[in-house]
Amino acid sequence: MSTQHLSEQEIIRREKLTELKKLGIDAYPAPLYPVNATSVYIKENYKGEENKADFADVCLAGRIMSVRDMGKANFAVIQDAVGKIQLYIKQDDICPGEDKTMFQTVWKKLLDLGDIIGIKGYVFTTKTGETSVHVKEFTLLSKSLKPLPVVREKEGETFDEVTDPEFRYRQRYADLIVNPGVKETFIKRTKMVNAIREFLNERGALEVDTPVLQSIPGGAAARPFTTHHNALDVPMYMRIANELYLKRLIVGGFEWVYEFSRNFRNEGMDRTHNPEFTVLEFYVAYKDYEWMMDTTEQMLEKAALATNGATKVVVGDKEIDFKAPYKRITMYDAIKEYTGFDISEMDEAGIRNVCKELKIHADEKWGKGKLIDEIFGSKCEGNYIQPTFITDYPVEMSPLTKKHRSKPGLVERFELMCNGKEIANAYSELNDPLEQRERFEEQVKLMERGDDEAMFIDHDFLRALEYGMPPTSGIGFGIDRIAMLLTNQHSIQDVLFFPMMRPENME
Repeated sequence: MSTQHLSEQEIIRREKLTELKKLGIDAYPAPLYPVNATSVYIKENYKGEENKADFADVCLAGRIMSVRDMGKANFAVIQDAVGKIQLYIKQDDICPGEDKTMFQTVWKKLLDLGDIIGIKGYVFTTKTGETSVHVKEFTLLSKSLKPLPVVREKEGETFDEVTDPEFRYRQRYADLIVNPGVKETFIKRTKMVNAIREFLNERGALEVDTPVLQSIPGGAAARPFTTHHNALDVPMYMRIANELYLKRLIVGGFEWVYEFSRNFRNEGMDRTHNPEFTVLEFYVAYKDYEWMMDTTEQMLEKAALATNGATKVVVGDKEIDFKAPYKRITMYDAIKEYTGFDISEMDEAGIRNVCKELKIHADEKWGKGKLIDEIFGSKCEGNYIQPTFITDYPVEMSPLTKKHRSKPGLVERFELMCNGKEIANAYSELNDPLEQRERFEEQVKLMERGDDEAMFIDHDFLRALEYGMPPTSGIGFGIDRIAMLLTNQHSIQDVLFFPMMRPENME
């Protein structure tokens, strides 16, 4: 075994593994371990004399987090999936006969912090009033060959918490062991997703699956990841959105479909962007974007309640309230409010001039839609802290959206802003196949101008629309961003178990 890259601690632990083998102890045993209790269950339900008979024979398993050696008796703390509990281990209980190896050698010399053990015993209360387990026997279930990062605790407070993000995101498994709050964030995320599923299922929506590997990346403006299918010898793309597939299902006769979609965009990484992220999209026949605003605020109110037990959440130094209803303002009014410019009647040249006056970069390759998007993004978006619907976007910004019923040049679209970021995007969907073809062709012209986020033409999607799609409203939610808000995390990496990292050199 090569030891040149091992630390002294790691070498010592491997030597202990060899010693255990010599004693005939398997450090990685195969049989099921008959766990019948958890740390939290014991602490919450043990009432001392009145029910100690119910706790006379408990079996737990967990990781050794600390040991206090008092000679022939030790105190230790183990951590299981839900929390920690103190153990009391006495030499004469573990080794009632002459042979004291199991206590003096195995327990005291060959086990380390981080090792996973199983214990059997009974619950009691120590003189200091701490609910603990008096151990009758222990079993090594997994030897830890790498020392845990050191975290000191005193009176329930954590010191030396491991905060280095490079370590925490790359070795999330170790982060979860030593930083208990991290697990809580991910449990909340799952509660949030479950509440959203429940909300949709109760209303008759059907959860579906659509392709992640696509021959045409459609449904959004973004750069795709490209790969190659060997058997068919064709380029393939990881999906940037699932929109066009879900709309095909509406054509096929489903009335309300949804999918939690893992999407991939070959773009930068920052505190609100990871190249792989989760979007919830749903599409509902015979509805419009007004109905969708009402549904969205009800769904997010329910999600907030399920995650935190309240509609109000603290995000950094702000309090955000997800209780419906939310404020609504048109995009042009928002731009007017924060820049003083009314751009509603301007052409591309006029809007370029506004960008110049506002000192906003206006690339030659960009059309009118992208310029308006830049103005809104740099001057307005950051001001919307409470959930706010921004409505009625210019047609150039929204190639898949139905034209506004009463405002020429606009479309029936909204984005939901919260804490200065977009968390949802919704339309009254464009269902006129001839107009959709024209809008796709406009996108191709933008692509030819050099816009690498413009949309591809999806001819099969156009064919589907030609069979007739009912009037439909659709929406996409950034699940990771909503999770950030509901768990008070400032970076998307903190709500993804394994965020994208630069590959490590393991040589």
